[in-house]
Amino acid sequence: MAEHEVETAAGTAVVDAGPADRRGVDGVLARVRAGAGELTGALRRVAEHVLSDPEAAARATIVELAERSGTSPATITRFCRAMGFEGYADLRLGIAAETGRARSAGWTVDIGREIQPGDPLSRVLDQIMAADTRAMHDTAALLDLAEVERAAVAIAGASRVNIFGASGSALVGEEMQFSLHRIGVAAWAWSDVHEGLASAALLSAGDVALGISHTGQTRETIELLAEAGSRGATTVALTGFPRSPLAELADIVLVTASQATTFRPDALSARHPQLVVLDLLYIAVAQRTHDRAHAAFRRTAQAVEGHKAAKGALS
Repeated sequence: MAEHEVETAAGTAVVDAGPADRRGVDGVLARVRAGAGELTGALRRVAEHVLSDPEAAARATIVELAERSGTSPATITRFCRAMGFEGYADLRLGIAAETGRARSAGWTVDIGREIQPGDPLSRVLDQIMAADTRAMHDTAALLDLAEVERAAVAIAGASRVNIFGASGSALVGEEMQFSLHRIGVAAWAWSDVHEGLASAALLSAGDVALGISHTGQTRETIELLAEAGSRGATTVALTGFPRSPLAELADIVLVTASQATTFRPDALSARHPQLVVLDLLYIAVAQRTHDRAHAAFRRTAQAVEGHKAAKGALS
């Protein structure tokens, strides 16, 4: 993976630019959002300025962007490298292409606007749809499909899969557990720390543990994934921050984006992108266990058939 210098609180550091470097100009704004929290000083100001008005940034010269962000052309160049671009021209091209697609697709409608108490539901629906569509597009741009492949192979061959998450992440984890269970994968979802630790302690090489946390800083999820890893299990993190504590201890990292709206901060708005990634992972597992998955679907459907309402019974 490529490495770039980035200003951090501790000074200038060399960091992995991540999977987005291999995705061309797609998802540059998602990259900036994901990395902004790790930048400080002048680089942080550039990131904030670009995110505040991407269209204006795409039209600005390097000198103009430096002046507007209160930095220097040299800082803009360093920022471009941190985002995985060779120079400012490539960054501008990436931003222009992305904002153009967003405008034509309607993703920019009401994003970032506060929802007011008197707003009609039609406007609220437009905002939610635009934000979720943008977040899922950004997630697709950030996601490293090679990491999804590694996770799918590990789960397909696992004797046991543990899924860890707290609060809203626990609900997402339960969805994944249900999907895997339907195709015959022995999977458990844990949100209680004591029960999760006991289950993690029984894992071994060949098993898989999946930790879900948008921030990647949920202490309980970190502890559970660390315990699973110490027992030899393959660990997978699903998070919005690729250099978070959860991601740092995982063998495989799956990155999602989010687009916050009023009443839906990042952790809540991340739910749909998380489900998209887990759906992709689930289908990838089903592909690799096709015969077993097909047989499991047939048997489970037959098992519950008798509990469906008879046709015409409710008429």
